[in-house]
Amino acid sequence: MNRFCVFFVCAAIAVTIAGCGVPTVNPNYSSANPDLMRIGGEKPGDKGPEIVNMGSYCLSVTEKWKADGKTPDGQTLWTKDSLRKAIPCR
Repeated sequence: MNRFCVFFVCAAIAVTIAGCGVPTVNPNYSSANPDLMRIGGEKPGDKGPEIVNMGSYCLSVTEKWKADGKTPDGQTLWTKDSLRKAIPCR
């Protein structure tokens, strides 16, 4: 039993040393679709309302950017909200 405890302690120390020796991976933040999410920088510009004719009705589409948290290294995450409202066509 005593040999097992010594082996376990030595194995735990070896694992700890090996874990500390691994280089840290630098984060690479990117977005597959920059039209929906952006990382860092200033707030992207908001678009004004756009009217889309859907045939029997129209949609008023408004897109607004908002800060939606931060990355671990302090960059702002910008996400786009798309607000849609059915309106009569003119």
